[in-house]
Amino acid sequence: MKTYLAPLAGALFVFFSLLPGVDAAEAGAVQRGAYIFHAAGCAGCHTDHQAKGPLLGGGGPLKTPFGIFYGPNITAHPTAGIGTWSDGDFIRALRQGVAPDGSHYFPVFPFTSFAAMTKTDARDLKAYIFSLPPVARPNRPHKIKFPFGWRPLMAVWKDLFLDPPAPPDPAKGALWNRGAYLAGALGHCGECHTPRNFLGGLSRELSMAGSRQGPDGNPVPNITPHKKVGIGGWSSQEIVDLLKSGMLPDGDFVGGAMGEVVEGTAKLNDTDLKALAHYLKNLPPAPNDPFAKR
Repeated sequence: MKTYLAPLAGALFVFFSLLPGVDAAEAGAVQRGAYIFHAAGCAGCHTDHQAKGPLLGGGGPLKTPFGIFYGPNITAHPTAGIGTWSDGDFIRALRQGVAPDGSHYFPVFPFTSFAAMTKTDARDLKAYIFSLPPVARPNRPHKIKFPFGWRPLMAVWKDLFLDPPAPPDPAKGALWNRGAYLAGALGHCGECHTPRNFLGGLSRELSMAGSRQGPDGNPVPNITPHKKVGIGGWSSQEIVDLLKSGMLPDGDFVGGAMGEVVEGTAKLNDTDLKALAHYLKNLPPAPNDPFAKR
Protein backbone atom coordinates (compact mmCIF):
# COMPACT_ATOMS: atom_id res chain seq x y z
CA MET A 1 0.00 0.00 0.00
CA LYS A 2 1.20 3.48 -0.75
CA THR A 3 2.91 5.25 2.11
CA TYR A 4 0.62 8.25 1.85
CA LEU A 5 -2.25 6.04 3.02
CA ALA A 6 -0.62 5.44 6.40
CA PRO A 7 -2.31 8.38 8.18
CA LEU A 8 -5.60 7.82 6.37
CA ALA A 9 -7.36 6.09 9.26
CA GLY A 10 -6.91 9.03 11.65
CA ALA A 11 -7.82 11.57 9.00
CA LEU A 12 -10.97 9.65 8.12
CA PHE A 13 -11.98 9.52 11.77
CA VAL A 14 -11.77 13.31 12.08
CA PHE A 15 -13.37 13.92 8.68
CA PHE A 16 -16.33 11.62 9.22
CA SER A 17 -16.86 12.87 12.75
CA LEU A 18 -17.43 16.35 11.35
CA LEU A 19 -19.83 15.34 8.59
CA PRO A 20 -23.55 16.00 9.19
CA GLY A 21 -25.38 12.83 10.11
CA VAL A 22 -22.23 10.88 10.90
CA ASP A 23 -21.87 10.14 14.61
CA ALA A 24 -18.79 9.28 16.59
CA ALA A 25 -19.74 5.58 16.65
CA GLU A 26 -19.72 5.39 12.86
CA ALA A 27 -16.45 7.28 12.65
CA GLY A 28 -14.98 4.94 15.26
CA ALA A 29 -16.04 1.93 13.19
CA VAL A 30 -14.17 3.36 10.18
CA GLN A 31 -11.04 3.90 12.26
CA ARG A 32 -11.19 0.40 13.75
CA GLY A 33 -11.92 -1.02 10.31
CA ALA A 34 -8.76 0.58 8.92
CA TYR A 35 -6.73 -1.35 11.49
CA ILE A 36 -8.48 -4.62 10.57
CA PHE A 37 -7.90 -3.81 6.90
CA HIS A 38 -4.14 -3.56 7.42
CA ALA A 39 -4.01 -6.66 9.63
CA ALA A 40 -5.90 -8.66 6.99
CA GLY A 41 -3.82 -7.35 4.08
CA CYS A 42 -6.89 -6.76 1.90
CA ALA A 43 -5.02 -4.51 -0.51
CA GLY A 44 -2.62 -7.29 -1.42
CA CYS A 45 -5.13 -9.39 -3.40
CA HIS A 46 -7.69 -6.75 -4.31
CA THR A 47 -5.33 -4.15 -5.79
CA ASP A 48 -3.38 -4.67 -9.01
CA HIS A 49 -0.04 -3.37 -7.74
CA GLN A 50 1.97 -4.34 -10.83
CA ALA A 51 -0.34 -2.36 -13.10
CA LYS A 52 -0.58 0.46 -10.52
CA GLY A 53 -4.32 -0.07 -10.32
CA PRO A 54 -6.69 1.79 -7.98
CA LEU A 55 -6.93 0.69 -4.36
CA LEU A 56 -9.27 -2.32 -4.05
CA GLY A 57 -10.35 -1.95 -7.68
CA GLY A 58 -9.39 -5.56 -8.43
CA GLY A 59 -6.18 -7.53 -8.15
CA GLY A 60 -3.70 -8.88 -10.62
CA PRO A 61 -3.41 -12.52 -11.70
CA LEU A 62 -2.77 -15.14 -9.02
CA LYS A 63 -1.51 -18.38 -10.55
CA THR A 64 -2.44 -21.61 -8.75
CA PRO A 65 -2.44 -25.32 -9.68
CA PHE A 66 -6.18 -24.93 -10.36
CA GLY A 67 -5.95 -21.95 -12.70
CA ILE A 68 -5.54 -18.18 -12.61
CA PHE A 69 -7.65 -16.11 -10.22
CA TYR A 70 -8.18 -12.35 -10.07
CA GLY A 71 -9.09 -10.58 -6.84
CA PRO A 72 -12.42 -8.79 -7.40
CA ASN A 73 -13.27 -5.13 -7.02
CA ILE A 74 -14.38 -4.68 -3.38
CA THR A 75 -14.92 -0.94 -3.39
CA ALA A 76 -18.33 0.52 -2.63
CA HIS A 77 -19.15 0.99 -6.32
CA PRO A 78 -22.78 -0.14 -6.75
CA THR A 79 -22.24 -2.22 -9.91
CA ALA A 80 -18.52 -2.87 -10.35
CA GLY A 81 -17.92 -3.41 -6.63
CA ILE A 82 -19.85 -4.43 -3.52
CA GLY A 83 -21.66 -1.15 -2.87
CA THR A 84 -25.09 -2.82 -2.62
CA TRP A 85 -23.99 -5.35 -0.01
CA SER A 86 -25.54 -5.31 3.43
CA ASP A 87 -23.57 -6.01 6.60
CA GLY A 88 -25.05 -9.50 6.53
CA ASP A 89 -23.88 -10.05 2.96
CA PHE A 90 -20.37 -8.97 3.89
CA ILE A 91 -20.20 -11.14 7.01
CA ARG A 92 -21.56 -14.17 5.14
CA ALA A 93 -18.95 -13.75 2.39
CA LEU A 94 -16.09 -13.49 4.89
CA ARG A 95 -17.14 -16.23 7.29
CA GLN A 96 -18.95 -18.70 5.03
CA GLY A 97 -17.55 -18.04 1.57
CA VAL A 98 -21.01 -17.39 0.15
CA ALA A 99 -21.93 -14.54 -2.20
CA PRO A 100 -25.14 -12.50 -1.81
CA ASP A 101 -26.73 -14.55 -4.63
CA GLY A 102 -25.99 -17.78 -2.73
CA SER A 103 -23.12 -18.97 -4.93
CA HIS A 104 -19.91 -20.26 -3.39
CA TYR A 105 -16.57 -18.50 -3.47
CA PHE A 106 -13.41 -20.41 -4.28
CA PRO A 107 -10.94 -20.95 -1.42
CA VAL A 108 -8.39 -18.67 -3.05
CA PHE A 109 -10.51 -16.18 -1.09
CA PRO A 110 -9.42 -17.07 2.47
CA PHE A 111 -12.85 -17.55 4.03
CA THR A 112 -11.39 -20.67 5.67
CA SER A 113 -9.46 -18.25 7.90
CA PHE A 114 -11.92 -15.35 7.96
CA ALA A 115 -14.50 -17.79 9.35
CA ALA A 116 -12.96 -17.03 12.76
CA MET A 117 -13.27 -13.25 12.37
CA THR A 118 -15.71 -11.68 14.82
CA LYS A 119 -18.85 -10.08 13.41
CA THR A 120 -17.82 -6.78 15.03
CA ASP A 121 -14.49 -6.78 13.22
CA ALA A 122 -16.20 -7.71 9.97
CA ARG A 123 -18.67 -4.82 10.28
CA ASP A 124 -15.86 -2.39 11.09
CA LEU A 125 -13.87 -3.64 8.11
CA LYS A 126 -16.86 -3.05 5.84
CA ALA A 127 -17.30 0.46 7.27
CA TYR A 128 -13.72 1.32 6.36
CA ILE A 129 -13.88 -0.19 2.88
CA PHE A 130 -17.12 1.69 2.18
CA SER A 131 -15.45 4.94 3.29
CA LEU A 132 -12.90 4.64 0.46
CA PRO A 133 -13.44 5.99 -3.08
CA PRO A 134 -15.55 3.65 -5.24
CA VAL A 135 -13.89 2.37 -8.39
CA ALA A 136 -15.80 1.67 -11.61
CA ARG A 137 -13.50 -1.12 -12.75
CA PRO A 138 -15.17 -4.38 -13.85
CA ASN A 139 -13.97 -7.68 -12.48
CA ARG A 140 -11.79 -9.92 -14.60
CA PRO A 141 -13.10 -13.48 -15.06
CA HIS A 142 -11.05 -16.28 -13.54
CA LYS A 143 -9.34 -18.80 -15.81
CA ILE A 144 -9.93 -22.06 -13.95
CA LYS A 145 -9.17 -25.58 -15.10
CA PHE A 146 -12.08 -28.00 -15.54
CA PRO A 147 -13.85 -29.11 -13.36
CA PHE A 148 -12.62 -26.83 -10.55
CA GLY A 149 -14.51 -23.82 -11.89
CA TRP A 150 -17.90 -25.40 -11.18
CA ARG A 151 -18.99 -23.53 -8.06
CA PRO A 152 -21.55 -26.08 -6.76
CA LEU A 153 -18.60 -28.41 -6.09
CA MET A 154 -17.52 -25.97 -3.40
CA ALA A 155 -20.36 -27.14 -1.15
CA VAL A 156 -18.69 -30.56 -1.00
CA TRP A 157 -15.25 -28.96 -0.59
CA LYS A 158 -16.48 -26.98 2.41
CA ASP A 159 -17.86 -30.13 4.03
CA LEU A 160 -14.39 -31.64 3.73
CA PHE A 161 -12.12 -28.72 4.56
CA LEU A 162 -13.97 -25.80 6.17
CA ASP A 163 -13.38 -26.40 9.86
CA PRO A 164 -15.33 -24.57 12.58
CA PRO A 165 -13.30 -21.81 14.25
CA ALA A 166 -11.36 -22.93 17.29
CA PRO A 167 -12.49 -21.13 20.46
CA PRO A 168 -9.98 -19.15 22.54
CA ASP A 169 -7.85 -21.30 24.82
CA PRO A 170 -7.89 -19.72 28.30
CA ALA A 171 -5.03 -21.96 29.41
CA LYS A 172 -2.65 -20.28 26.97
CA GLY A 173 -3.22 -16.70 28.07
CA ALA A 174 -4.41 -13.48 26.48
CA LEU A 175 -1.22 -12.79 24.50
CA TRP A 176 -1.25 -16.20 22.78
CA ASN A 177 -4.96 -15.97 22.01
CA ARG A 178 -4.57 -12.50 20.52
CA GLY A 179 -1.70 -13.75 18.40
CA ALA A 180 -3.74 -16.76 17.29
CA TYR A 181 -6.58 -14.45 16.21
CA LEU A 182 -4.24 -12.10 14.34
CA ALA A 183 -2.37 -14.90 12.58
CA GLY A 184 -5.28 -17.25 12.02
CA ALA A 185 -8.40 -15.15 11.48
CA LEU A 186 -7.17 -11.76 10.30
CA GLY A 187 -3.71 -12.28 8.86
CA HIS A 188 -4.66 -15.73 7.46
CA CYS A 189 -0.96 -16.71 7.55
CA GLY A 190 -1.76 -20.38 7.13
CA GLU A 191 -3.31 -19.81 3.70
CA CYS A 192 0.19 -19.40 2.27
CA HIS A 193 2.40 -21.02 4.91
CA THR A 194 0.50 -24.33 5.12
CA PRO A 195 0.73 -26.94 2.34
CA ARG A 196 -2.43 -27.96 0.49
CA ASN A 197 -3.53 -31.38 -0.72
CA PHE A 198 -4.47 -32.18 -4.31
CA LEU A 199 -7.96 -30.71 -3.75
CA GLY A 200 -6.66 -27.46 -2.32
CA GLY A 201 -7.47 -28.25 1.30
CA LEU A 202 -5.06 -27.04 3.97
CA SER A 203 -3.05 -29.74 5.73
CA ARG A 204 -4.20 -30.17 9.33
CA GLU A 205 -0.97 -31.96 10.25
CA LEU A 206 1.52 -29.47 8.75
CA SER A 207 0.06 -26.13 9.81
CA MET A 208 2.53 -23.30 9.06
CA ALA A 209 5.12 -25.85 7.84
CA GLY A 210 5.62 -24.08 4.52
CA SER A 211 4.60 -24.92 0.98
CA ARG A 212 6.26 -25.22 -2.41
CA GLN A 213 3.00 -24.15 -4.05
CA GLY A 214 2.58 -20.68 -2.59
CA PRO A 215 1.35 -17.57 -4.44
CA ASP A 216 2.19 -17.84 -8.16
CA GLY A 217 3.86 -21.19 -7.49
CA ASN A 218 6.63 -19.71 -5.39
CA PRO A 219 7.84 -21.65 -2.32
CA VAL A 220 6.78 -20.34 1.08
CA PRO A 221 8.91 -21.08 4.17
CA ASN A 222 8.18 -23.02 7.31
CA ILE A 223 7.33 -20.57 10.11
CA THR A 224 6.97 -23.06 12.93
CA PRO A 225 9.63 -22.97 15.69
CA HIS A 226 11.44 -25.99 14.26
CA LYS A 227 15.17 -25.48 14.88
CA LYS A 228 16.39 -26.74 11.50
CA VAL A 229 13.71 -26.04 8.91
CA GLY A 230 11.62 -23.36 10.65
CA ILE A 231 12.25 -20.17 12.58
CA GLY A 232 13.08 -21.81 15.90
CA GLY A 233 16.37 -19.94 15.99
CA TRP A 234 14.71 -16.54 15.69
CA SER A 235 14.09 -14.36 18.71
CA SER A 236 10.70 -12.79 19.32
CA GLN A 237 12.21 -9.39 18.50
CA GLU A 238 13.47 -10.68 15.14
CA ILE A 239 9.94 -11.78 14.28
CA VAL A 240 8.62 -8.35 15.31
CA ASP A 241 11.32 -6.68 13.19
CA LEU A 242 10.28 -8.70 10.16
CA LEU A 243 6.61 -7.83 10.59
CA LYS A 244 7.42 -4.16 11.19
CA SER A 245 10.10 -3.48 8.57
CA GLY A 246 10.43 -6.61 6.44
CA MET A 247 14.01 -7.14 7.67
CA LEU A 248 15.19 -10.73 8.12
CA PRO A 249 17.64 -11.74 10.87
CA ASP A 250 20.47 -11.84 8.30
CA GLY A 251 19.83 -8.23 7.32
CA ASP A 252 18.10 -8.99 4.01
CA PHE A 253 14.54 -7.87 3.33
CA VAL A 254 11.49 -9.81 2.17
CA GLY A 255 9.86 -9.01 -1.15
CA GLY A 256 7.03 -10.22 -3.34
CA ALA A 257 3.84 -11.31 -1.61
CA MET A 258 5.44 -11.15 1.84
CA GLY A 259 6.55 -7.61 1.13
CA GLU A 260 2.90 -6.70 0.57
CA VAL A 261 1.98 -8.43 3.83
CA VAL A 262 4.53 -6.33 5.69
CA GLU A 263 2.96 -3.15 4.29
CA GLY A 264 -0.04 -4.09 6.43
CA THR A 265 1.62 -5.56 9.51
CA ALA A 266 3.91 -2.51 9.74
CA LYS A 267 0.82 -0.53 10.78
CA LEU A 268 -0.02 -2.81 13.70
CA ASN A 269 0.72 -1.63 17.23
CA ASP A 270 3.61 -3.06 19.23
CA THR A 271 1.34 -5.12 21.48
CA ASP A 272 -0.18 -6.95 18.53
CA LEU A 273 3.21 -7.49 16.89
CA LYS A 274 4.47 -9.03 20.13
CA ALA A 275 1.33 -11.18 20.29
CA LEU A 276 2.01 -12.47 16.78
CA ALA A 277 5.62 -13.26 17.65
CA HIS A 278 4.57 -15.00 20.88
CA TYR A 279 2.04 -17.13 19.00
CA LEU A 280 4.49 -18.18 16.30
CA LYS A 281 7.19 -18.98 18.87
CA ASN A 282 4.75 -21.29 20.66
CA LEU A 283 3.39 -23.22 17.69
CA PRO A 284 4.07 -26.96 17.59
CA PRO A 285 7.31 -27.28 15.60
CA ALA A 286 6.83 -29.18 12.36
CA PRO A 287 9.27 -32.12 12.55
CA ASN A 288 9.46 -32.46 8.78
CA ASP A 289 9.28 -29.91 6.02
CA PRO A 290 8.69 -31.88 2.83
CA PHE A 291 6.91 -29.10 0.96
CA ALA A 292 8.87 -25.95 1.74
CA LYS A 293 12.19 -24.79 0.38
CA ARG A 294 14.27 -22.41 2.40
